[in-house]
Amino acid sequence: MIELRVLAPDDWPIWRELRLAALAEAPYAFGSRLTDWQGDGDRDERWRGRLEITGSYNLVALLDGRLAGMASGVPTEDRGVVELISMWVHPDARGHGVGDRLLAAVEQWARQVRADVLKLAVVEGNAAAAGLYRRNGFELTAQLGDLMPDGVRREQIMAKDLAT
Repeated sequence: MIELRVLAPDDWPIWRELRLAALAEAPYAFGSRLTDWQGDGDRDERWRGRLEITGSYNLVALLDGRLAGMASGVPTEDRGVVELISMWVHPDARGHGVGDRLLAAVEQWARQVRADVLKLAVVEGNAAAAGLYRRNGFELTAQLGDLMPDGVRREQIMAKDLAT
């Protein structure tokens, strides 16, 4: 059974656990590096601050009672556009619908805040994630994403039109 839980700032230890696991398991998939969030970067107020982003929607998924994934929706500077960030599903939970449920919940939030577009960034070559996003109605855009920490690869921007 998949259960979704919306996080409040006081839930930062849960967020921390999953985010560190994500950065360790899939370093190729994120613009942040594990080392960015360890050592001096591993501070309670920093983790809390990540969950306190104004207008954000942060949730985790539990599969059969165990932490299985995470995702966030955040506003952008563009009117009517929100962004899916920090999406990750634990390898043991992949193929069980966790990613689909997380995406559906962020999309529902996006519609509730009256967004017209939900966008996300995916690293070129991350075929599994891109497939999940395409299956859920996202399409590649012509927009270039950020340069990855390796200084070589760029994120690809995908978007879903919510106005239809």
